[in-house]
Amino acid sequence: MRILVLHAHPVEDSFNASLHRQVVSSLQAAGHEVDDCDLYAENFNPVMSREERLVHNDAGKNTGWVEDHVARLRRSEALVFVYPTWWLGVPAMLKGYMDRVWMPGVVFHLDGSTLTPALTNIKRIAVVTTYGAPWWYINLWQMRADRAQIGRVFRRHCHPDCRLDWLALYKLDTAPEDERRAFLERVGRAMRGW
Repeated sequence: MRILVLHAHPVEDSFNASLHRQVVSSLQAAGHEVDDCDLYAENFNPVMSREERLVHNDAGKNTGWVEDHVARLRRSEALVFVYPTWWLGVPAMLKGYMDRVWMPGVVFHLDGSTLTPALTNIKRIAVVTTYGAPWWYINLWQMRADRAQIGRVFRRHCHPDCRLDWLALYKLDTAPEDERRAFLERVGRAMRGW
């Protein structure tokens, strides 16, 4: 399977970077073709310019600034997101990627008021994320706010049978080394199982 891995963390020796390496190596060990997109390492510009915004809804004209990223997305059969959840959402770098790359004609087609999925090539999505807060705070009190963006909204623009895997480590800030190690192993097993 051709898998696009999208990683967003600014610190190259963070726990999140370890998760990223685990995801890539485990997918490769399972025989997948991995397109590893580390947004910080690639110096992706998350800021949408005025010019981009003016043609954002004009499919065909809107991809000029991000053609390579659009091509990578269209070539993929699966996506794996690796990021820390900050303030109940994805980091600004990844949000900027979504704003600039996930546009009409790429993720969906807009015909009047009819919205049609455009990424039917994507059959599987995984999110590997960390939270500073405990499970109950994220899932009960905050109603899984971060999961809505990828799991409920973006996934609807993919293949109708697109599967979602959500791998999360809670209370990262206070998690002991054995919990971190166990989560790394869990992520590795999940990715090798693809």
